[in-house]
Amino acid sequence: MAGGYEKPYYIKKYGLSEKGAFIRIGSSAEPMPTRQIEQLFSKRIRNSIVNMKSPKQTLQFQQLHIYYQSIGKALNEQFARNLELFTEEGNYNYVAYLMNDINNISVKVARYQGLNRVELAESNEYGYESLVKATHQVLDKLNLENRTLTKITPKERKEQRLWNAIALREAVINAFVHNDYTKEVAPKFEIFDDRLEITSYGSLPEGLSKEEFFEGYSIIRNKELMRIFKDLDLVEQLGSGIPRILQAYAQDSFHFSENFLRVTLPTTESVTYTQQDTQQDTQQDTQQVKELLKVFTGVHSRSELQEMLGLSDRENFRQNYLQPAIEAGLVALIIPDKPTSRNQKYYLTEKGKQHQKA
Repeated sequence: MAGGYEKPYYIKKYGLSEKGAFIRIGSSAEPMPTRQIEQLFSKRIRNSIVNMKSPKQTLQFQQLHIYYQSIGKALNEQFARNLELFTEEGNYNYVAYLMNDINNISVKVARYQGLNRVELAESNEYGYESLVKATHQVLDKLNLENRTLTKITPKERKEQRLWNAIALREAVINAFVHNDYTKEVAPKFEIFDDRLEITSYGSLPEGLSKEEFFEGYSIIRNKELMRIFKDLDLVEQLGSGIPRILQAYAQDSFHFSENFLRVTLPTTESVTYTQQDTQQDTQQDTQQVKELLKVFTGVHSRSELQEMLGLSDRENFRQNYLQPAIEAGLVALIIPDKPTSRNQKYYLTEKGKQHQKA
């Protein structure tokens, strides 16, 4: 049997000691000397996917190139080495496999009727492609599911989304970036009547306590993935994700097991949603918004969209076309945390694609 990447292994009860760690000599197992334990632990590969050889070596990175180009960061011929996509032996590693256009990683977004997993209402499968593209697809799908609920009282009309949008985005990104891919297990996303559950494989990294986790300290499980996601402005700042989630949800939203980390975002309560709200939302698309949706063929800058629409007045375009489409959840920003970035571009959400076809 091949050796693992987290040597030395040990009996949890005794920890990394001569009573807990053993070495095989012939057909017998002998206590491992303390010095050898220390040497193995010093070489322990916490970020092991960079050292795992890709299951295939003929890889294509067209999707990754497109995402870098969309924010003005074109990749050069040395990108694979710069992004650490090779093992020490010069083979493509598992990071490269995750970033390449075709892989075997399946990401599921499921919706159930009721409060348990008995009755599946809808199942969507993303992945088998660059992990960056899969991340965008899951964000789009959950943004579409994160509908606005309405409560009408004699004094006011109150609108609120199912889940806090900022916390939702951070939880999704964290699940992708910090997931342990060494067992080829992908994060999964499950929607129930009263909550959204986001489950990633791999509990807290060794050396990080729950208290430190909640305070924003971070031990990066996949630093190469983190670098790529940060390059593409999917991650803004190291360690900021958990504090942002905790601004909207309590610590008991996080559940740690031996092998998994689950984040549960409860659905907004005491707000009524009706089909009529959806119909009204659809009917409120202005002619300008409809024209904007028609010209989308991919990811576009503001100037490109204006040019395709034949509009010269930037403020008119912003007020009557772009902003209403963004507020309606039809168009999204590739850099949502920096709306005025000079590298900002726009794309249709799943909801926008549906309206484009209507």
